[in-house]
Amino acid sequence: MIAITGATGQLGHLVIEQLLKTVPAKQIVAIVRNPAKAQALSQQGIVVRQADYTDEAAFAAALSGVDKLLLISSSEVGQRATQHQNVINAAKTAGVKFIAYTSLLHADTSPLGLHVEHVATEKALAASGIPYALLRNGWYTENYLASAPPALEHGVFIGAADDGKIASATRADYAAAAAKVIAEEGHAGKVYELAGDHGWTLSELAAELSKQSGKPVTYQNLSEADFAAALKSVGLPAGLADMLADSDVGASKGGLFDDSHTLSKLIGRATTPLAQSIKAIL
Repeated sequence: MIAITGATGQLGHLVIEQLLKTVPAKQIVAIVRNPAKAQALSQQGIVVRQADYTDEAAFAAALSGVDKLLLISSSEVGQRATQHQNVINAAKTAGVKFIAYTSLLHADTSPLGLHVEHVATEKALAASGIPYALLRNGWYTENYLASAPPALEHGVFIGAADDGKIASATRADYAAAAAKVIAEEGHAGKVYELAGDHGWTLSELAAELSKQSGKPVTYQNLSEADFAAALKSVGLPAGLADMLADSDVGASKGGLFDDSHTLSKLIGRATTPLAQSIKAIL
């Protein structure tokens, strides 16, 4: 059986959609915090089990009979290393034979502050003795397109990435890669640096928004502190605002760029172009 953590999350449910193309529903275990949100999965014949990253014993029970585990990184930045260690311990207890983990692009050398907990998790996997693969995901295109509506309203797209190239891909692109690695054999020991086929700058994103919407949008580069303050001023929690600002600065240093085309080779198709993603949200 194949288990997916965070199965009702934005990435998890897309992975399950992909898995259902090649894996019988009864062989998929959706691990969720809130089973009430997983009714649609149950109705498809998927096995739904409840567990929380903070509860190692519950996770061990949820992984009973599971051969392969896709560990989708927790959304709780600052608590991830401990939470992921709980899941790895539980997997060992349950006799899981393979783990694929969604890490961060070039985690071992990344300038993004986010890399710290991913590196800790990668080390925990190495120490566990369980065969594993690392899915080092780059940035989701959706992370930036969430800022498109205010940019169109005000004519300005703000950020702190300067002219750093961002090789993003959509969640669906990354989900396709995760589904392939967890369903197939032969991926143990592999480290996949996953990113979009074509990099772009925030100035180019603003220009594409202008082109497709017919509204003038320019990119305004801010300092890390000013960008974080701007995000907080529109209601983002301080921790999230600081993380996004740090990540933008990391992008300015090349932290979100990769041109190996590993993702498109893995999924057997080109990654979704930025222009296509912008068209979809407009």
